Amino acid sequence: MIIRKMFKFENAHIVRGCSTQKCRSSLHGHSYKVELLFESNFLDNGQMVYDFGLMKQNMKELIDAFDHGVSIWSGDEAEYIEDMKKHSQRWIELPVSPSCEQFSRVFFVMIDRLLQLTNTVNGEREVKLHSIIVHETATGYAQAFSYDAYSKEMGYIDLESIVFSRAVVDDFSDKDLWERVKKGESFTNPTKV
Repeated sequence: MIIRKMFKFENAHIVRGCSTQKCRSSLHGHSYKVELLFESNFLDNGQMVYDFGLMKQNMKELIDAFDHGVSIWSGDEAEYIEDMKKHSQRWIELPVSPSCEQFSRVFFVMIDRLLQLTNTVNGEREVKLHSIIVHETATGYAQAFSYDAYSKEMGYIDLESIVFSRAVVDDFSDKDLWERVKKGESFTNPTKV
């Protein structure tokens, strides 16, 4: 069975090297929708694959980290990167260009890592991240599966090279959330949300 949970965020970016002049040369924003799709052949104590309420914690926080921020590709011009960080409190530096396709891969790697580090206590079994869908517009989206997220041909995504600004980190309910994910520390789901 596959279940799906949707989250939303507002974010600005430039996608260097793309065909569209406006997108590659002008800072612009989108109202993104991110769908997390999980799968399992089993149901938990509540007869669910994975309680949606549990997704509203750390998973939601990682996606919300992008809200009202600017996503910056670490390979962009140094002056542009410096200016974005200077003029925006909320920024995320990524090792890949912030295209819709790369967003779906980045979110897959982040959420997959978090899921692997999470101890479940509500009878969940063999829950896997099926895919991530990122809607950039009402008519366009990208969907990443495991083989896309970890594809060397599409660019390796190292969690260590994803950097959140201080303002983003300060909004986490657990200020060490991202550091804990990167270090591989375990998380335990609550029995009640």
